[in-house]
Amino acid sequence: MQVLHRPDDMFDRESEWRALADFATDPGAGATLGVVSGRRRQGKTFLLRALCQATGGFYFAADEAADGESLRRLGADLADHLDVPAPLTFHTWHSAVDALLALGRDRCVPVVIDEFPYLAKANPSLPSVIQNALAPLRAERDTSRTRLLLCGSAMSFMGRLLGGNAPLRGRAGLELVVPTLDYRLAAEFWGVDDPVTALKVNAIVGGTPAYRREFARDDVPAGPDDFGPWVIRTVLSPTSPLFREARYLLADEPDLRDTGLYHSVLAAIAAGNSSRGGIASYLGRKSGDLAHPLTVLEDCGMITREPDVFRNNRTNFWIAEPLLTFYHAVMRPIWSDLEYTRDATGLWQRSQRRFVGNVLGPHFEHICRHWTRHLAPAGRFGDYPNRVGAGTVNDPANKTSHELDVVAFGLDDDNHAPLIAIGEAKWGETMGIGHLERLRRIRALLVTQGRLGAQSAKLACYSGAGFSAELRGVAAQDTGIVLVGLDDLYRRS
Repeated sequence: MQVLHRPDDMFDRESEWRALADFATDPGAGATLGVVSGRRRQGKTFLLRALCQATGGFYFAADEAADGESLRRLGADLADHLDVPAPLTFHTWHSAVDALLALGRDRCVPVVIDEFPYLAKANPSLPSVIQNALAPLRAERDTSRTRLLLCGSAMSFMGRLLGGNAPLRGRAGLELVVPTLDYRLAAEFWGVDDPVTALKVNAIVGGTPAYRREFARDDVPAGPDDFGPWVIRTVLSPTSPLFREARYLLADEPDLRDTGLYHSVLAAIAAGNSSRGGIASYLGRKSGDLAHPLTVLEDCGMITREPDVFRNNRTNFWIAEPLLTFYHAVMRPIWSDLEYTRDATGLWQRSQRRFVGNVLGPHFEHICRHWTRHLAPAGRFGDYPNRVGAGTVNDPANKTSHELDVVAFGLDDDNHAPLIAIGEAKWGETMGIGHLERLRRIRALLVTQGRLGAQSAKLACYSGAGFSAELRGVAAQDTGIVLVGLDDLYRRS
């Protein structure tokens, strides 16, 4: 199998490049199909264009257009690729797809159709056309080594392309989702070394590569003191592409027809209403009315659904794209002022409580869970965290309940999931003995409830502001106490 050099200017994406390269250069007989998806601005097009350049493959970027125009454009682009004097003419997608398969008669060649949902929207039968073109024992398929790659950013559509009774189900030899960069990679990509600044930046723009290069034009906070001015000039300025990006994210999804409703649902979540009942109360609707919009937002990758680890009948919803949280928590309530002010400094200063409470705090909790599940050094929690989430513990004696930001479970040889750690995360608060005592009381409740592993579960304190000397002294003498600061979260083992 041919080894393809990853472009020098490509940040990370080693595993994605390797998967695409292996698929594109697979010497096996017969044309094959791959599907590449991911939210917008993640670098899918850069990956696929680089793949075609490295292999001499064919790349076609679809537009929102009528079927006939797309076929004409494909014929013209294919003629340029083949260096023939006149555009090729296709009257149907059947003949067009066969022409793409013919590109692989003599060698393995990737053929990319980017923004495939645009084509399928204009011609819903196109997935069936491709299914028939790749049917077994069909000469056009068997004599070809075309590696056909369909790419799209409409997550709901791409998620259905290979699912259920879809025509292409079972046809794909590659299904690649290009994710956002995690918070550590995002800090490296943005070139931010200070952990406090890195987390604040990540709480706004997340791990979307295009937000630095194309949208912010490589404007990066120079240090902690420059973070506020950076937000004002890069996110809150009406002349910046990031200013309206959150609105466009919803407009890009074809399944989101009533954008006002979906923005309201996101606003409810950004305001701290993570349960379906809380969202319904915020909107003044019945809980049952939200089943469809919540499912659609989840299918589009805008929100995630996480069950309460201690209450099977309770589900929490979180916004998956940090920029959406920032928009709804900070920008949307003062939108008209932001549009017309010449200097947003005062508006930004008055928004600090919403930024810290509704953006930074929840984002910090999410990062703490991600670190515990995927990045914590081996043995930090005694056992490997197999599942990590948030949970609510009932306290019947006091007729109350306690929220836990981080709950980690292991997995033993009998397929049981013992509790291995419970934790609390505080972004702007120095944690002390009082926080530790709270965790001890909650652990005692879990022991009383008979939770497997509760007796020995570690107590974890996560803080963005540090720990008191007394708490550090106690933790130094007790291996059952875990203190996690920003340096730990950003330290590479």
